[in-house]
Amino acid sequence: MTAAPDTPGTPGTPGTPGTPGTPGTGRNLGQLRARTRHVVYGDLSPADIAAELPPMIRVDRAHVAMLAARGLVRPGAAGALLRCMADLTATGYAPLLRRPAPRGLFLMYEGYLIERLGADVGGVLHTGRSRNDLKATITNLAFRDWVLDVGEQAVRLEGVLLNRARAHRAVVMPVYTHFQAAMPVTYGHYLLGVALAVGRELDALRAAAEGLRVCPLGAGAVAGTDLPIDPAHTARLLGFSATAPHALDAVASRDVPLRLLAAAAGLAVVLSRLATDLQLWSTREFGFVNFPDRLVGGSSAMPQKRNAFLLEHVKAKPGQAIGAWAAAAAAMATTPFTNSIEVGTEAVASVWHGLRAVEDAVLLSQVLVSGARPDGTRTRAAAEAGFTTATSVANRLVRAGVPFRTAHHQVGDAVRRAVDAGSTDLAAFGPPGWLDGTGLTGLDLADLVAEHTHGGGPGDFTGPHATATLGWSARRRWLCDWRDTVRAGDVELASEVRRLSGEDA
Repeated sequence: MTAAPDTPGTPGTPGTPGTPGTPGTGRNLGQLRARTRHVVYGDLSPADIAAELPPMIRVDRAHVAMLAARGLVRPGAAGALLRCMADLTATGYAPLLRRPAPRGLFLMYEGYLIERLGADVGGVLHTGRSRNDLKATITNLAFRDWVLDVGEQAVRLEGVLLNRARAHRAVVMPVYTHFQAAMPVTYGHYLLGVALAVGRELDALRAAAEGLRVCPLGAGAVAGTDLPIDPAHTARLLGFSATAPHALDAVASRDVPLRLLAAAAGLAVVLSRLATDLQLWSTREFGFVNFPDRLVGGSSAMPQKRNAFLLEHVKAKPGQAIGAWAAAAAAMATTPFTNSIEVGTEAVASVWHGLRAVEDAVLLSQVLVSGARPDGTRTRAAAEAGFTTATSVANRLVRAGVPFRTAHHQVGDAVRRAVDAGSTDLAAFGPPGWLDGTGLTGLDLADLVAEHTHGGGPGDFTGPHATATLGWSARRRWLCDWRDTVRAGDVELASEVRRLSGEDA
């Protein structure tokens, strides 16, 4: 049955704040009707409660511990609150699953605590804070978890690229410019280039994520509080490294998630370009790269097909990430610089959509890069057929004293003649003896690739690979160190909770 539209000023039934069926505020006695409540708060299914309540309780435990340490809440009340939270968690939040939530999960949950423990105990939980700084803190915790989890997967992808690059450093292939064969390189050289680009995007992600080390809790609604709270205490218990220096900025700003998405979108763009190359090279016409059966799909109508369709997902993900950034930025634009739903709720929802797209791209790229196998015979043949040694030939003439532009013209003319003759033997199509003394006789294509040691060419693989590996190790350490900080906060928080709950007695 469709709910009736909300009518302004619809009266509610006054009662104890948080009592089911009442709006839970002394000033406003009305409440949203079902349809509008669904739009604003959702339906709060068991899955929603199981996802949203744990980080809220995590913050509550730290907040209660701080309030008790500052003497703002009696130890007995703090212990009762913490034990009630533990009971809720142990039962899978069962007492809340069918409870009305006319003003969202937080007030419904707080109302339960008040009913269970009484206003003198349950009613002290919100001392010295607001839903505004609470929400900002929970948001930072969620984005921090994302960075730690997806950052770990992205660093793992970087490691896969570096591993595959080393394994295939000798597989000669043509590199392309303007979709035309250009010069000979190796498949390992190509993958190393992608790995370096991925590393820079991870550094950008790391820089953007530094803002997540700041804990907004303590900022209150918008201007801090006159109660003698200790924001540094709660920050430490929640694994943050710093407290917010300015209350208004803490609740008004979501620039850190926006920068996080921008950096993540940059990573997705790099992976999309990688996927574009791999899809082209996996076609029958190229045949440079093969994927195992588990990474390709067939056709419902065409029995011969082996579609590397996962690459198409990777190629498309930047569109979602970039679109999500634009949506989030547009939601934030023209809002007042203060706490607002447009910024804290609507924009953040768009950010999450974009970040999940990037996460998918990272996970898919891991299996695609590790599963791809180059066909060295096909890649070498393409490098030879594409006259990719032409620049090396011209450079050998330069070493013999021929001006580069003259050498360029001579080699280009030889290529034209060879193409017309259906040959790839340049030596036979230049002036008589034109390559004498150049040292090209008997050289293999791989030898010419190995000579490109200057300017970051494929012949200088070991140094750049070692440098890239050091960067990869540093990014792993960054994530491990951050996790250690979070774990230290968890350990200290658990210790304080046990003490206040009487479990250490």
